[in-house]
Amino acid sequence: MNGILSRSELRAAARESLFGNWGKSIAVFLIYVAITISLGFIPFFGQLVLILITGVFTLGMALYFIRLARGEDPSVSSLFEGFERFVKVFLLTLLMGIFTLLWSLLFIIPGIIAGYRYSQAYYILIDNPDISALEAIRRSKEMMAGHKWRYFVLQLSFIGWYLLCMLTLGIGALWLAPYMAATNAHFYENLRHCNGSFGIAPPPDSLGIYPS
Repeated sequence: MNGILSRSELRAAARESLFGNWGKSIAVFLIYVAITISLGFIPFFGQLVLILITGVFTLGMALYFIRLARGEDPSVSSLFEGFERFVKVFLLTLLMGIFTLLWSLLFIIPGIIAGYRYSQAYYILIDNPDISALEAIRRSKEMMAGHKWRYFVLQLSFIGWYLLCMLTLGIGALWLAPYMAATNAHFYENLRHCNGSFGIAPPPDSLGIYPS
């Protein structure tokens, strides 16, 4: 299947990736939540540590799910691999936060758009570990040109799952979070394969749904 994938095709690809991997994927999400909540309850020091490592775990989540989307067999330890490039990941997170905040000062809508504009930066840094944080942001902006609305509608398509989470007192999030993360990883993969201007060598196409 070539070209830009539809929302339903991206979600189907995510479900295929998660088949047989739901347990590990939920474990990754639970570890992430447990660490962030635990640190959040520690006054000052824990919250300071949380600020420092949030980006590291965000990259770790992206790394786990991008490997899953590429047909690999990622381990739960992928969540912690961001520590290997702590300074660059922290700088990326800091710059994204500052830029998004500055746009938000104009109005909430520009801030949301900025968040979508920078949404691919972690994946790009994973595939290009030698580039700077600013370069990852620049490439994300270039990659998302003309695709921000598509990304917004993709996120909106999970609204039924959000309602289910509310009805189940949050228990449904155990499935929703991995489902969304896998779908977002496939969004990046599809976008990357449809635009060869980012200097990223394509991985083995084990799922056979992306054009080379």
